[in-house]
Amino acid sequence: MNERTPIIDFVCHLILLAGAALVCLPIYFVFVTGSLSQQEIMRVPMSWLPGDQFFTNVRTVLDSANFGRLLLNSFIIASGITIGKLAVSVIAAFAVTYFRFPFRMTVFWLIFMSLMLPIEVRIVPTYESAANVALPLNLLGSWLGVQALVDLDWNLVNTYSGLILPLIASATATFLFRQFFLTVPDELCEAARIDGATPWQFFRLILLPLSRSNIVALAIILFLMGWNQYLWPLLLTTEPAMANAVIGLKKLMPQSDSLPTWHVLMNAAFLTMLPPTLVILLLQRWFVKGLVDSGK
Repeated sequence: MNERTPIIDFVCHLILLAGAALVCLPIYFVFVTGSLSQQEIMRVPMSWLPGDQFFTNVRTVLDSANFGRLLLNSFIIASGITIGKLAVSVIAAFAVTYFRFPFRMTVFWLIFMSLMLPIEVRIVPTYESAANVALPLNLLGSWLGVQALVDLDWNLVNTYSGLILPLIASATATFLFRQFFLTVPDELCEAARIDGATPWQFFRLILLPLSRSNIVALAIILFLMGWNQYLWPLLLTTEPAMANAVIGLKKLMPQSDSLPTWHVLMNAAFLTMLPPTLVILLLQRWFVKGLVDSGK
């Protein structure tokens, strides 16, 4: 029997509101600063009410540093990483869970052990692989004496493929999908086999619909991770037009010998935060459902 305690409920709601205010206050400050003019941000104290220059600053941001292209790059990179990670992870988890092949568990534990290696440890060999994808063929051509293979050059620097493909492997997503597949009753798989369903049909018609909420919840997390990528795009891009929005924010930082254009930077920061925020708000119900289902 649950006993209602108005005082405890009031205190709990007060704590939650205070926590929400602490989280939202910096975002509100970014929005207010991005809506003021340069003269208004230099006043002391600065106004805490939004100004009327928000869309003017938006036009300034999109015109400076080619920021509209950088936002598009961020969306392409984040979407590609999300789709790639989900596709590779769900297929890998399906293979490890339902197929019996030699060293199956060894393969799984090797995938799982990669969680212990942060991207900073793998960044040099990953960059070397992306800078010359054809290196194994070059070595093979040198060993076989085939000059065509030796001269083969495949460079992924300053390409969307280079920004996406090296990051689509995810041990975390593979582990989460495997744990979910283990909760599916074996009788369901046996019934599908008796009905004549192929492994692909069982995967497409049964497992994927059951995993829908988990896929959406994981897609949100992966999209945020892909949108906030900084180190890998910073290393792999030398052309300004191929950078993402997070790197573009650094280029809008006011220099010591220039005017303090913090209103432009804050407006750009707000535009950068807007797409992932909209993704979370639009898919919030699926996100919560996926977290609850994965915890069962």
